[in-house]
Amino acid sequence: MSIARSTSKKRKRDVSPEAQFRLSESATGKVGPLLVSYPALDVPPSTHFKCYAKKKLKAEEKAGAEDEQEVFVVGETNSVEIVSNEEETRKAAESGCHYVVAVRNKRTGTISLLPSAKSPHILTRTVKALKSLPSLAAPSKLEYLDAKNTLGETFGTKKQKANIKAQQRNKIDVGAMEGVMDHLMNSIEKGAQGLLTAEESQEAADKNRLIPPFSADATDPAEVYPLHDIIPEAEWKALSISSFDAAQTDRERIALLPYRKSDWVNSHLKALANSTSKSKKKKMKILLYISAMLAFRQVAQQKSLEKEKVSERLGAVPGVTVESLITRFTETVRGSSSLQFTSATKTNLLTHIFALCLKVDDYASDTAVIAHDLSMPVSEVNQLFKSLGCKITKLGERERARLGLPDSSADDKRAVLTAPVQFPKPRMRRK
Repeated sequence: MSIARSTSKKRKRDVSPEAQFRLSESATGKVGPLLVSYPALDVPPSTHFKCYAKKKLKAEEKAGAEDEQEVFVVGETNSVEIVSNEEETRKAAESGCHYVVAVRNKRTGTISLLPSAKSPHILTRTVKALKSLPSLAAPSKLEYLDAKNTLGETFGTKKQKANIKAQQRNKIDVGAMEGVMDHLMNSIEKGAQGLLTAEESQEAADKNRLIPPFSADATDPAEVYPLHDIIPEAEWKALSISSFDAAQTDRERIALLPYRKSDWVNSHLKALANSTSKSKKKKMKILLYISAMLAFRQVAQQKSLEKEKVSERLGAVPGVTVESLITRFTETVRGSSSLQFTSATKTNLLTHIFALCLKVDDYASDTAVIAHDLSMPVSEVNQLFKSLGCKITKLGERERARLGLPDSSADDKRAVLTAPVQFPKPRMRRK
C-alpha cells in the first residue's frame, strides 16, 4: 500500500521547452566567447582567464576595425602561467581552422549562434619556478659535431666508427698553421710578382686568337680587319685582274680562277662582271685571293706536303702569294723539309678567308653557301664567324635594302660584323 502510494505521489519530470535556434546579435565593443587550445596540459576548471588587446591606432578606432587575432588570452594557476601564442594562433587562422560557436540558454531553451566564425587561440604555458633560470644557448656547429662523434664512437657500428676516424684524419689543424702563415703569405706575394695583369692577360689572349690582326678600337666594320694585314701589300700588287676584264663570258672568267668549285666565289664573280661600282676592282682582287686560298686549302689537306708540289699545284697563283700562304698557314716538321697542315693552321686559314668574305659581302655573309662550298656543317662555320666577332642573325628590311637582297631572304640568317668588335666570352662549365 505504501509502495503504491509512493508511486502515485512520485514527482514528475519537468518537460523542458522545445529548443529554438536564433542568430545572436553582436554587441559592439565586446569580444564574446573565445576558443582556446591547450598544449597537452589539463588546466583546472577553476582557472580564471582574462583577455587583453593591443592598443590600436586612432584611425583604426574611428573605422571600428576589430581583429580577434589582436586579443591575448591569459590565465594563471599557482604554478603555471598560460598565454596565447600570437604566431601559432595566426597560423591556425590562416590554415582555415574556424568554428561556429553556439550558446544554449537552459532557462529559455534557446540556442544562439554567434554571427561570425571563431578560430582557436593556441596557448603556451610557462612554469613560474623556471622563469628566473637563464635559457641555455643553442649548441654551436662544432659542439654538435663533437657530441655526434662521441655518440658514434660509443654506440656506432664499425662502419660509422671508421668514417669518424677518417674525418678526423682529414681535419685540418688551424692551430698548427699559425706559425707558418706569414711564410705562406710571403711565398704567395713572391710568386704573384711574375703574374700578368688583367690588361696584359687580355692582350696575350688577343694575340693567341686564330684570326687575322684586328683593331679593337675601330668604329667602322671596314676598319676592324685591315685589308693589308690579311693580304700583304706585295701580294696585293702582284694580283692581276686584266685577264678577267678581257674575258667575254662568265665561263671564261671562272676558268681563270685557281679554284673553280666555289659557288660563293662564282656567283660573286658573275655579279661583279656586270657591276659599275667604284669598288669593283678591289673586290675582284679579293675574290681572286680567296680563290687562291681555297685552292691552297685543297692541296694542303693531303697527308704529305712539299713546297715544290704545292707550287706546282698552284701554278696560276703568283709565287709571292704561294710563299706567303706556305709560311703563314703551315708548319715545318722538325728534322725534315716536309710541311704540316695542323688543325690550328687550318682554323687560321679559314678565319682569314671569312674575313675577306665579309669585305666582299659588305659585312653580312651567307654562311650556308660558304659551308656548302667547304663541305662543313653550317654550325661549325657559324662558330668560326663568331670567333671573328660576328653575330648570326636575320637582317632587317633596311639592311636587306642596303645590300640589295630580295624580301624572300628575310628568314635567312647571316654573319654580321659590327664595330667596335666584341668577341664571344668563354662558356662557364657547370659545377
